[in-house]
Amino acid sequence: MRIPPKKNCEVLEVLRPLAERIKVNPGCLGSHLYRDLQEEDVLMFEQRWRSEEDLKLHLQSNDYRTVLLLMEVALTQPEICFEVVNHTSGFETIESARA
Repeated sequence: MRIPPKKNCEVLEVLRPLAERIKVNPGCLGSHLYRDLQEEDVLMFEQRWRSEEDLKLHLQSNDYRTVLLLMEVALTQPEICFEVVNHTSGFETIESARA
């Protein structure tokens, strides 16, 4: 989300505790808030969920309603991306590719 400079502190004051609160929800694998180092008005709010059902429950929650309301403050329409992953790998992929 690209946040107007005058609203940046206000948005962060809401998103920081929200990210922490979401972490303890059943099915939440992670909830993180990032600020772009090159463009300070750009924030990324990332969440990972155990299942699509856990995600659906979250999307129906008051916490997500707050996220939607904050998106309305953005200077441009925020990018929203839902990725469904059925396989994850780590160093073994690097080792295999470099072998």
